[in-house]
Amino acid sequence: MPAVWVGVDSGKRTHHCVVINRVGMVLLSRRVNNDETELIELIGAVDDLADGDQVCWATDLNAGGAALLITLLAAHSQRLLYIPGRVVHHAAATYQGAGKTDAKDARIIADQARMRTDLQPVREADQSASICGCSPHVVPIWSATGFARSTGFVPRCWSTFLLWNGPSTTPRTKPP
Repeated sequence: MPAVWVGVDSGKRTHHCVVINRVGMVLLSRRVNNDETELIELIGAVDDLADGDQVCWATDLNAGGAALLITLLAAHSQRLLYIPGRVVHHAAATYQGAGKTDAKDARIIADQARMRTDLQPVREADQSASICGCSPHVVPIWSATGFARSTGFVPRCWSTFLLWNGPSTTPRTKPP
């Protein structure tokens, strides 16, 4: 069981991060720029708060503005859960305080990660897709339907992340 849960309300330029402990007490609440140096400092600060115990991160985005965060967390072997924005929105009605703020959303994300057992971890395919800006939900759908294999079409961003078992020719980047 993790010692701390980290909720990140992700944005394009900044993220708001809230760290809570096992009883839900806020240990840290901080806005950080979507910058590699600042995010690495945040990961270090959270590791210090956990004092060698497990950490569970959670975010409301699994692509786009959260791509750098996702990549850095993966590089630091951190566990990351995805909580869809609609879940955060519906859960917000059960928390005190009127209005919507990034800090409140980050707190809700951390708390939901602490309490719920049905949340999905961000998988390797999601991390790869987030790096290139693709929707991670498209990758398994296209792969499962065999569309990519049967047509030779592979989106440009997949080329470095997916194994290609299709024709021996170079995959096209435009549909036939």
